Amino acid sequence: MDHSHMDHGNMDHSTTHRCSMNMLFTWDTRDLCIVFRKWHVSGTPSLIWSLMAIIALTAGYEAIREITRRYEAHSNVRRADDTPNTVDNESSSLLWPGRSTRVVERRTKVVKAALYALQVFYSFFIMLLFMTYNGWVMLAVAAGAFLGYILFGNVSAAKTVACH
Repeated sequence: MDHSHMDHGNMDHSTTHRCSMNMLFTWDTRDLCIVFRKWHVSGTPSLIWSLMAIIALTAGYEAIREITRRYEAHSNVRRADDTPNTVDNESSSLLWPGRSTRVVERRTKVVKAALYALQVFYSFFIMLLFMTYNGWVMLAVAAGAFLGYILFGNVSAAKTVACH
């Protein structure tokens, strides 16, 4: 049914963004929306800002990974130090020997789980960025991974690149 002849009043269509969704690789940035409809590339300045934001977001993923590695290393050292003294620990109760150690272990596990969940969320978000199939966005993700590794990567570069 053709509605082109209908009067739609004074509706302002200038604020609505048409987002193109490509399923094939492209360098085209016309009507490019990045993950959200509100993250719309409207010209060269917004493309540059978007690419810089993507680089920062992707580098931030390496920062979260490094924070997780440090927390795990710290909690493993602390647990190794506390294990021999479980019964003699001052905060341990006579009624519940080792109770404080179990509380600390539970808290540590919850923090590790939260950091892991954050990494999974973050990695899938980065995957969504990559799935724009836009070459500029893909290059920004790679540049962010490079920068993040330079700034925060203290382990071997031979890592998996799975979503999580």
